[in-house]
Amino acid sequence: MARFSPAALRDAASIQKREVLSAFSISVLRETARIPRGETRTYKQIAEAIGRPRACRAVGTALGKNPFPLKIPCHRVVRSDGKIGGYSGKGGEKAKRLLLENEGALLPGKKRDARSAKQHAKRFHGR
Repeated sequence: MARFSPAALRDAASIQKREVLSAFSISVLRETARIPRGETRTYKQIAEAIGRPRACRAVGTALGKNPFPLKIPCHRVVRSDGKIGGYSGKGGEKAKRLLLENEGALLPGKKRDARSAKQHAKRFHGR
């Protein structure tokens, strides 16, 4: 199982020092880096995990500024309504879907509905 290196997080912190990312964005990226391969989280779950439960949209904005989209796997964050959500990496939403399919987080050609995302979270994370 792939883990994201502390180096990627240090790089994110060094970018913050140059005032490109806010402290909030850094906390979002750190939490996102903890999502294991083959799993997803919703924007709401990330917001709750960093102690800002009403900041779902801000989480999406922070992920859109991710300077390391493959090292910090923002493609593993999806919408609560079952839609895949945006992806600022090369290829957009189509690339995000392919990445998730390749990791086993989505079945090829199938959309993950909100119910399955919530069931996954409850089953694996007790949320």
